[in-house]
Amino acid sequence: MARKNYNSKRLNKIIFSSIFLLIVATLAILVYINILDFEKEKTVVFASNASNLTEERFVKIYVPAVDNEGKGVATILKVGIKRGDGKILVDINNILFWIDTQQSIQTAKKVAQDITKVDLSKFDLVYSLENLNASVVGGPSAGAALTIATIAAIENKTLNPKVMITGTINPDGTIGAVGGIIPKAQAAKEVGATMLLVPVGQGTQINYVPEEKCEKIEFFTFCTIIYKKKVEDVGKSVGIKVVEVKDVIDALKYFYSEF
Repeated sequence: MARKNYNSKRLNKIIFSSIFLLIVATLAILVYINILDFEKEKTVVFASNASNLTEERFVKIYVPAVDNEGKGVATILKVGIKRGDGKILVDINNILFWIDTQQSIQTAKKVAQDITKVDLSKFDLVYSLENLNASVVGGPSAGAALTIATIAAIENKTLNPKVMITGTINPDGTIGAVGGIIPKAQAAKEVGATMLLVPVGQGTQINYVPEEKCEKIEFFTFCTIIYKKKVEDVGKSVGIKVVEVKDVIDALKYFYSEF
């Protein structure tokens, strides 16, 4: 009798375990199917924007930069896309700026392709800079803007003209640190921008301000210069909203927001 009860309990456990495993397996399959459907839908959306391309289209974005005197300036970057065979066409008169920007353009193309899932070997990309002063330096800091504009051209999106960005672009889509944040913020404000996107950690600037300290000893006065650390909030200092962004995906939500 005891053995019969034992076998009955064992059978119940086996049945319960089988039902549980079947439920888990079914849920796993449903989740997997949903993920595949989501990825398929996302890819189709990006591809359809590019596949409908019948003529060359351009996207404009303001790019903040710094000249060789440390003054902030803003130039207009145009990125176009047209049917082709994967070429990169460039119209940049400033040779030094072009040399510094070559790698950024290649990286921007790679990141844009990774994000949009569009095969850019079937399209040519056209890059041009307007009003680029010969004294402008720091081409790599335009990397983030190059990437944003490339993605917008592929997706046929209009960028918010009140938003600007500075930062290098890394192959994984993250945005790297740059110099001249304050003069770039000033340049952005001067051309009407209300928001400047900067790399993580660069919304504030650390400056060391010299301060003279003198001490009189008998008939002599001894003075020394000490440097005090000063943390400056770029946004408050310039009068523009400064937002730190870690990568291109993070930045796109600001450029695609309502005007």
